[in-house]
Amino acid sequence: MKRILLSLLALALLLPVQGQNALRGKRFTENEQLNHFPQGIVKPSPFVLGFEGQTLRYSVGRDAYAYSLKTGVTTPVEFSFGRSPMSPMQRTGAGPREEMVPGWVNPTWSPDSTKIAFTLDNDLYSIDVKSKHVTRHTWDGSELILNGYASWVYYEEIFGRPSQYRAFWWSPDSKVIAYFRFDNTQVPMFPIYSPKGQHGSLNQTRYPKTGDPNPEVKLGFVSANGGETVWADFDPKEDQYFGTPFWSGDGTKLMVSWMDRAQDNFQLYSVTPATGSKVMVYKEHQDSWIDWMDGMLFSKEGIYIVRDFSGWQQIYFLSYDGKKFEQLTTGENWSVNLLKVDKKHLYFTAKREATTRVDIYRVNLRNKELQRLSYGPYNFAGVQISEDGQYVVAQASNYQTPTQLVLISVPASGNVNPAKHVKVLYDTKGEKFDEYAIAMPELVYVTTRDGLRIPASVTWPVDFDKSKRYPVKVNIYGGPDNPQVREAWRGLSMGNQWWANHGVIQVTLDNRAGGHFGKKGLEEVYRNLGILELDDFCDGIDYFRKMSFVAEDKIGVEGFSFGGTMTALCVTEGNEHFQYGIAGGGVYDWSLYDTHYAERYMDRPQDNPKGYQRTRVVDRVGNYKGDDSNMLRITHGTGDDNVHFQNTLQLITQLQTDHKDFELMIYPDGMHGYRGDQGMHSSMQDYKFWYRYLLNQPLPDILVDYFKKK
Repeated sequence: MKRILLSLLALALLLPVQGQNALRGKRFTENEQLNHFPQGIVKPSPFVLGFEGQTLRYSVGRDAYAYSLKTGVTTPVEFSFGRSPMSPMQRTGAGPREEMVPGWVNPTWSPDSTKIAFTLDNDLYSIDVKSKHVTRHTWDGSELILNGYASWVYYEEIFGRPSQYRAFWWSPDSKVIAYFRFDNTQVPMFPIYSPKGQHGSLNQTRYPKTGDPNPEVKLGFVSANGGETVWADFDPKEDQYFGTPFWSGDGTKLMVSWMDRAQDNFQLYSVTPATGSKVMVYKEHQDSWIDWMDGMLFSKEGIYIVRDFSGWQQIYFLSYDGKKFEQLTTGENWSVNLLKVDKKHLYFTAKREATTRVDIYRVNLRNKELQRLSYGPYNFAGVQISEDGQYVVAQASNYQTPTQLVLISVPASGNVNPAKHVKVLYDTKGEKFDEYAIAMPELVYVTTRDGLRIPASVTWPVDFDKSKRYPVKVNIYGGPDNPQVREAWRGLSMGNQWWANHGVIQVTLDNRAGGHFGKKGLEEVYRNLGILELDDFCDGIDYFRKMSFVAEDKIGVEGFSFGGTMTALCVTEGNEHFQYGIAGGGVYDWSLYDTHYAERYMDRPQDNPKGYQRTRVVDRVGNYKGDDSNMLRITHGTGDDNVHFQNTLQLITQLQTDHKDFELMIYPDGMHGYRGDQGMHSSMQDYKFWYRYLLNQPLPDILVDYFKKK
């Protein structure tokens, strides 16, 4: 009897929980799904403005509120909309940008607000706000020499696109500007053709693909008042990378991150601006790759950092002189985000209770005691800590629970009791929420062929009937440390309700490199991107294909960028598991992608030729049929400066050589993601594809009208 009960329990765990029955409640009409859901189901999400003394300020839509921490009373307050931090032109009353310095780029205030640094034609300048006197700091800027303006690979992979190419930093005392000088002379030029106009044009980007020379980089310091550049003591001829620098606590040293080309050796230097001399204060080696040091917290004595060389992410204190290095946390932490440090505690968020959701913690700086400040099976986002550390505000939710704005009163013991210490300030769940049949994801776990349990999510049709067979639409990404299965409220939208109301099961899959297994899980794909990830996706969908109500020959998958890469692999090499797919903006040969990203995981082609050969999508499409039983749709923007259109051209060349049918949609001048009319066209064509291959139906007129009106 015990064995029978255990077998029944195991069987129950394999079956969908909510999906065994149709949902109760009113059904949304198609017009409601496309345009406006009924009022009273879900309210607008709150936005935390922050703590101000004993007041917490937040907004909901166009309404603002002040919550008194003393009285517990919420009061509506006036709120100025459309206001953003003042630009240099607004702060000086200079009027239009052209009236101050025509064509300037990245104007950035000095900390004392007396000067503005900027670049112009790839040279670095500053202007005195009061006198309007302009000081030119560099003189050799050109198409190949960039002073204070990042080379493309730094902009994309190291500084990030929000940097807008800025590569200079004011000292805290406003006396010195640190900047990088990039020499692109040896970096190959990649032409991107635009069809606009009678003759078209070329966007010529210095883009280093794997194995190519990177830009030579020098770090310089100039006085805000002018003078010669002092160069830091680094050899620009060395094959290396520099991270985003930051100033020490006293503002006298610039802390500079350095990596070798292989990205398996990391060093942090303290550089003296007056002389350019450097002292190494931290050193790290890993056999695979190392991530940059970012998201630090600063104190007068040193910095609090997150490192993963132990296999999981831990928090450390590092003094500015490198003499003290102290570990503060232990255990299986991932996605650690440092929030605040005071005299007693360091506050942070991390995936620790589960790899699919974020919780809030604090660690005692003296005895290293770790305390969880959050509660329940919820994901906590938008977390802020009050100045005295006695209050935490956050947005709490999960797949089944709409977002709540919660205030957590932190007791001295740190032991948070939700009944005593948590107050819901605002709940987005409306009074009519339970009246409707709302399709919501469920968390499940799938087991790979080698025994790993990987989280996935599934949304069942609202009129689920286990006697029927349903097609499945899968969403994937697949890139290292970029999970898609996140237990947070997904909102109420056409995107998550339409398919559930039209008989399609929706699934999201991750793989072993998604961060659910720490650094060791990531390292399993090292030098072989797309091999084990494909196996994991195939094993993941097979969990569902074994269910009697799943149409195992109607499995669709879609993804963009790395997700486009994996989608193409799923529908070609993995076509026994996935029959149909839409691959957008994918890398189909890692030798066609940039040095910093691709070599981090694959090494250089010169050092890993077999790995590059094994992982080439264009060489793995032999199983693909290219007929009504197995169809791949490929999309790409010709203006994509990140994943070049070249990737798609080489893939379709191979498919044409193999005499295989496929669908192709090109977006002229489209970037890495389609916007405006192209975005709406792409969405409509995607729906048309899925209707044809998953539902065997034409696109309904109501959808055609919807997309055309948009």
